[in-house]
Amino acid sequence: MTERSRKNGTDKMDARLGALRSELETLEADMKGLVGDVEGIADGRIHLAIRRAEDVAHRAYHLAEESTAHVADDVEKWANGNLEVARKSIRAQPFSALALSVGAGALLGAIFMRR
Repeated sequence: MTERSRKNGTDKMDARLGALRSELETLEADMKGLVGDVEGIADGRIHLAIRRAEDVAHRAYHLAEESTAHVADDVEKWANGNLEVARKSIRAQPFSALALSVGAGALLGAIFMRR
């Protein structure tokens, strides 16, 4: 091989390496841009998921609040409806009512004293 052909081959190799470096730099810039885009998409999805979770939590809270109100109304209606019956039973059997309430109090006291 002559000196000229070696220089020509080296020049071609340098040109190819320069082109490869340029393409790698372009690829690196594209990858950085892609990573930035993916981060942006992920960030947007995270915010969307957080907003959806907050919406679900608010709806669950309101449903629980409504359910509690309905249960409280039902208990109040039941208590008011049965209050007169309880009064009559207590007046008819005062000692039995007293014994029942003392027994219930003792049971609850025993349960709470265990804790």
